[in-house]
This record gives sequence, C-alpha cells and structure tokens, in this order.
Amino acid sequence: MNTRIALVGIIVEDINATDKLNKILHEYQQYIVGRMGIPYHEKGVYIISVVIDATNDDISSLSGKLGMIQGINVKINYSKSKKKNDKNQFKEQS
Repeated sequence: MNTRIALVGIIVEDINATDKLNKILHEYQQYIVGRMGIPYHEKGVYIISVVIDATNDDISSLSGKLGMIQGINVKINYSKSKKKNDKNQFKEQS
C-alpha cells in the first residue's frame, strides 16, 4: 500500500471547535506519527501540527472533515515522494 507523509497545519480560532477537531483526529489516530500544539495567547489562537503517514485517500478524507469545522483553518503539506511502507527505509547504510 502506498502512503505519503503529510503535515497537517491547523489554526484554531474558536476554542469551541476543539471537541470536534479532537474527535476527528482520534478517528485517524492509526495514521498519526506525532502531534504538537502551541497556544498563542497574544493572538488568541492555537496552532496544531500533526504529522501523518497515510494513503492519499485517507489524507484527503481527514482534510475534508477538518475543513468543514467552523472556527479552524487547515492546510496540508505533502511529502514529495510516494513510497511503499518500508520501516527500514532509513537504516544506516554501510
């Protein structure tokens, strides 16, 4: 199965949207590699970065669901290459 690494950038402008946001991210937890959240109190927003490794269809589905939530902005940044799942891809070469 071909998967891609993608960075999901989320800006939460309405704190009331976080319940819906977290519910959707929980649905896709099997694809999530890591997540980082930063509160930016001076601007009244929260910035969340989520790294996922999933198929194009799953990434698009996640993006579409997140994009429908009122009060958040979502952008996806894809890796350039599509590679088959290979956990040994970055093994040290001798």
